[in-house]
Amino acid sequence: MTHLLLRPVSARSAALTMLLATHPPVLTAAELVTGLEHLGFTENATRAALSRMVTRGDLLRQDAAYTLSDRLVERQRRVDDAHHPATRPWQGTWEMAVVTATGRSAADRAALRAQLAAMRVAELREGVWTRPANLRRGWPTELLDISQCFESRPLGDPVALAAELWDLESWAQHGRQLLAALPGTTDSPADRFTLVAAMVRHLQGDPLLPAELQPDDWPGDEMRATYDDYLATLVAIRS
Repeated sequence: MTHLLLRPVSARSAALTMLLATHPPVLTAAELVTGLEHLGFTENATRAALSRMVTRGDLLRQDAAYTLSDRLVERQRRVDDAHHPATRPWQGTWEMAVVTATGRSAADRAALRAQLAAMRVAELREGVWTRPANLRRGWPTELLDISQCFESRPLGDPVALAAELWDLESWAQHGRQLLAALPGTTDSPADRFTLVAAMVRHLQGDPLLPAELQPDDWPGDEMRATYDDYLATLVAIRS
């Protein structure tokens, strides 16, 4: 797996991943210790990590259990949206937002850019944002206050437009590499956990295009199924 340059897993990231995968995100200290022992972390290392995470505001302690802070609950929502997106049938139209407000600060522009990128909307040119209209969600209020928003139909090739807006081939290639590496990690729980965590991060960049606009052999659905299967093993481990 070294050619994939995967991030090593810390006790903190392992505990967060387990909580992010739990609904509601509440686990006892004993459940977290058991789960992390399976990944090679000692009880002392797990409890020290949990204590630091509470101090930093990542986790909240509720009696003998731990839960995510509000900030990380929002992160869990984004992860869930990436794994099980709410879609609608695609009719060939695209969402488009044209920012019309002027005099906005660089910080405001950067915050909006990050928000829209997280919503899987791409910037066609500065201030013009678009994506296929196949997701069940609206525009954020702060965008509506400074923009004109439309649903429109491009006159050119929508497949070419999608490929211009997102680097689809690179995303798909890396996803396929992650899937191909998984069978070789079955004897190492820590390596398997690291690889699945990399899949979770990679799925945050899936533009969630309708099937008509995806390249052949798009790995998104297979990665989601792999993650769901792995979640079932996590539940069994910490029980």
